[in-house]
Amino acid sequence: MADASYSPRLRTAVLLCGTGTAGVYQAGVLRALAESGVKIDVVAGHGPGAANALAAAIDGGHRLWDDSGPWTATSLGRAYRWRPALRVLFFGLLVASILLLSPLLVLIVAALLYALAMLAALVNLSGVSEALVTAYLRLVEILFNPPVLPTIVPRAVVLAMLIVLAVLVVSAVRALAHDRSRRRFRGGFWWRLVGTPLGADEPGGGLTSALWSLVRGASAAPEPDLETMGRRYIEVLADNLGQPGFREVLVAVHDLDARRDLVGALLAPGGRGRFEARRTGGGPREAETVDFTGPERQLVVDFLEAGLRLPIATPAWAVTLPADGYWRGERHHWCDRPELSARLLDEIANLGVAQVVLVGAAPQAAVPHGLRARPADLRSRIGAEVRSVETAVFDELSIAATGRFAAAFVIRPAHNPVGPFDFGGVYDEGSDRRVSLAELMKHGVSDAYRQFIEPVVAAGERIET
Repeated sequence: MADASYSPRLRTAVLLCGTGTAGVYQAGVLRALAESGVKIDVVAGHGPGAANALAAAIDGGHRLWDDSGPWTATSLGRAYRWRPALRVLFFGLLVASILLLSPLLVLIVAALLYALAMLAALVNLSGVSEALVTAYLRLVEILFNPPVLPTIVPRAVVLAMLIVLAVLVVSAVRALAHDRSRRRFRGGFWWRLVGTPLGADEPGGGLTSALWSLVRGASAAPEPDLETMGRRYIEVLADNLGQPGFREVLVAVHDLDARRDLVGALLAPGGRGRFEARRTGGGPREAETVDFTGPERQLVVDFLEAGLRLPIATPAWAVTLPADGYWRGERHHWCDRPELSARLLDEIANLGVAQVVLVGAAPQAAVPHGLRARPADLRSRIGAEVRSVETAVFDELSIAATGRFAAAFVIRPAHNPVGPFDFGGVYDEGSDRRVSLAELMKHGVSDAYRQFIEPVVAAGERIET
């Protein structure tokens, strides 16, 4: 694909793929494309790519890589962290374990003091030896006569467990209240309390705020509800579509309740007709598409938030669908999945796009003797497995794009140690140093220039001239 020619006269699309920190790399690639003046007609994405695509479609890509942008904010340190209830659970169990082991600690102190007393006696420090023994006996007397330790420890353990249980119950009730679903739950009571392991309030909050800052104009109005923000976004894009910097947009999520991939789009009139008229084998077309120019325009920000939710690892995004739509006001739960990039590629091809640029943060598959240490903690293990799936999906996507477009180009890192959840940076075993998100964004810029702009875009423009 690197040998394919590029022409600015052909209809071109950019497809943003990946999870979590892939959004940072995508922002770097978009910066390079904007700086070099690459013509983009359609921008599409899933996961964090949905947020980046929505911003890039309204000439707001600069907001993504600004020093004050959502991908450089300090709030990213809270992205995909353990849910507060689980952090309290772990801390409570740790405190309870320490309390239960406190009698054993007394015995360990006794053994150490006995050893020190013996050493003092051997070097003719009998006074020190007697002082150590006296201090230990006084400690035992304080702890057991009156029975301070046997009385306090059980009560403290029970109190810690009650606090943990109360936090879990409150967290479960808040989650149910936020979801506002009355459907019955199947499964044990404890699983309802524990819920999903990771939270997803960030980076969703920062990206939503950044999108509002792009569409509110000169108004200093506070951030409205998601429906109002979605309608305002569509008004801005629909009124300016066709102007420089404004592009057609496609975003995708997975509907867990409908068991379908859902694609939302705002397209030019010609593309809109092809998008709506297309038929698939999965059932009615309107069951799996959202035309943002219609009554479902308020769902735009829901696509953004849902794209940042992962199956099982994070809570799904609850959405109340319009009453006049296909789902008749039902309440569904949306999330992301790596395979959505293939669905978006299929939709892009149907729109008559001739050139596609695939952007992903997953490096190529491993080669012999390229193994690295496996992460031990659960959060990093989930990220490693997600990255493995992303790599396989992106490789298949690159192959599929070759035969469906006049030209297909790939921008991806040769080496990326930053996992999907490593928003605080990560130590790179391969280079023996720490890699930050700022450096990952710079890699996106340099990879775009090195892999696409300089060898393909510049060469193609010289040939056409």
